Amino acid sequence: MYNSVKVSAISLKPAKWDKAANADKMEAFFAKAAKDQPQVILTTEGVLEGYGVMDVIQNRATPADMLEIAEPIDGPYIQRFQRLAKTLRTCLCFGFAECIADAVYNCAVFIDQDGEICGKYHKTQLAEGTHATWNFNRIGKKLRAFDTPIGRAGIVICNDRWNPLITRTLVLDGAQVILIPSYGSKSKGQNQAVLARARENGVPIVEANVGMNLIISKGEIVTYKWGNDQISTAVIDIPASPSEKAARRSEQEYLQQQGPEMGKRYEKTMESNRKRTRNK
Repeated sequence: MYNSVKVSAISLKPAKWDKAANADKMEAFFAKAAKDQPQVILTTEGVLEGYGVMDVIQNRATPADMLEIAEPIDGPYIQRFQRLAKTLRTCLCFGFAECIADAVYNCAVFIDQDGEICGKYHKTQLAEGTHATWNFNRIGKKLRAFDTPIGRAGIVICNDRWNPLITRTLVLDGAQVILIPSYGSKSKGQNQAVLARARENGVPIVEANVGMNLIISKGEIVTYKWGNDQISTAVIDIPASPSEKAARRSEQEYLQQQGPEMGKRYEKTMESNRKRTRNK
């Protein structure tokens, strides 16, 4: 009742405010990861522009700087990675600052192997909070899953992972896999939180954090790698969408195992009884 999919996560650390250099680095790492032929490659939060929002908040940069470096969803750099996905024949997912009119959102985009945008997500839980005057750091207002070549997916960005309701809402919207681009905590607590999100919802999770990759399937960690600019590749099992047909297939699979398994347990129970009788 699962679809096995090979995925890669890249713990890519971007340069602050250097979009051109980051794009070149992303392309090189995507190409390297693609050699293992994963169906999806995920990298980190704000990777395109270098996640400069805290510089603005701490007065090392201005809101105008953020608006200038932000990219519209049909901008030249997004188009560049649409072309790259098509060339590599794999899906790409990464974080960037998206410009919509005069506002900037912490965004992640999913591009399929044909270069088409399947979906995007605006971060909804900001560690730094938000304010109506912060046009450089708007907050997302929707939690939506979207269809991809590997199944229905949901994106959770960095601090979102701490809130069980965010991931749960995406799964209730049909998400069969959760992707987490991050630029934050690499603590034991964050690993436990991500593992909990996977186990609570019965879905695999792929996380690419600056300095760490974490891939979980069937509630267990299948790959964990520490360090910047590391590529991790693993196979995850994506559960089938709920349906009557899938439920009956699963039922039959279990019933085929049930008889032999119950027989083994019966024999074990009887052998235990015989030993107990002999020892009296």
